Amino acid sequence: MLLAIVMLGLISTVLYGLKLQRVARHAPRLLPQLDRLPQEAQFSPTVAVVVPAYNEANHVEECLRSILGSTMLPVDRLEVWLVDDGSTDETWAIAQALHQQLGDPRLKLLAGQPRPQDEVWVGKNWACTQAAMLIKADYLLFLDADMRLKPGAIETAVTAAAQEKVDLLSCAPAIVCGCWSEWLIQPLMIGVLLAGFPFDAVNDPHDKTAFATGQFMLFRRAAYEAVGGHRAVAPQVVEDVELAQQIKSSGFNLRYVLGAELAAVQMYDSWAAIWEGWTKNLYLGCQRNLKTIAHLCLAVLITCTLPWIALGFLLSQAVFTPISWVDGVAIALAVITVALHYDLRRTEEKIVHIPPRYWWLTALGGVFIVAIAIGSAIKTETGWGWTWRGRLLYSPVKK
Repeated sequence: MLLAIVMLGLISTVLYGLKLQRVARHAPRLLPQLDRLPQEAQFSPTVAVVVPAYNEANHVEECLRSILGSTMLPVDRLEVWLVDDGSTDETWAIAQALHQQLGDPRLKLLAGQPRPQDEVWVGKNWACTQAAMLIKADYLLFLDADMRLKPGAIETAVTAAAQEKVDLLSCAPAIVCGCWSEWLIQPLMIGVLLAGFPFDAVNDPHDKTAFATGQFMLFRRAAYEAVGGHRAVAPQVVEDVELAQQIKSSGFNLRYVLGAELAAVQMYDSWAAIWEGWTKNLYLGCQRNLKTIAHLCLAVLITCTLPWIALGFLLSQAVFTPISWVDGVAIALAVITVALHYDLRRTEEKIVHIPPRYWWLTALGGVFIVAIAIGSAIKTETGWGWTWRGRLLYSPVKK
């Protein structure tokens, strides 16, 4: 029985590794080539960066500084809009203090208005809509407040979009881990998503598959307005994917690429934030399909957790009793499997720059991901505790 479990884990790990290697080698990647970017005087498109923020006191200053510091584009080419979406922490005060300290005319602050009482607005859709109504730029770049841009990111993305006639360009950033819960969960979660992600299908204009990440979404303004912008997806929790579907189904050009050299993000900074964030998105990302979420849980346990448990059990037995040749083979295969787990992390480092630190906690991380997946299904279907930063995702419409 243990030999069968170990063999299954080994096969699953090898297949997972092959998928990750394919992403590392063949997925489209956007690289900043600073020496080839147009100079500020030659950069003709106008760009507006929009950062919606709700209770982002820990991130807002560093985010805005990274955006403004990543480029020398002048005020007639670039605007950076911080939209406070009714924060109850110090987000707005921090943004105001930074605005006064920097005195940078490119930085604009917008105190968001309360959401309409007779409509359903979820997540950051209302904040993004308010900013978009005030902006006249050729391109709109929507960033999450936990994003950190690297030098040349804006020029690289806009130049690529203009040259390739892309209407929505979305980039997967580098992933930063800080606390223990992040190191346990983020590498495995991101790795699973990357391995199962259909880059070819998303970037094929003849395929209906659509995807984008709200962390980094660059729209050609005309296309954004044509599909109705964030207003068109007001009640959607996973608004980025919905907008990508709107773009592609309307005949516009959608492109999703790796962008670890353009930007980095620390998505969550605590176990509570990880639980709240992934339980909000994971089940929806599986199209609210129980079979898909069950398959995900089974695959994660077989690949990440069971090989370690089997190896631990076999080694503990070997201490007290002679092992059979079957158990010896099982031990050897389990050792190979866990060694491959380290190799998987090295491959993932090439894609999203997550170092293989704490890779030996893979088994425990798999258990946590299964718990998140189950929690996401329950919370989404029941609405129980379905929040972001403590705010209910759905508010009843007042009649």
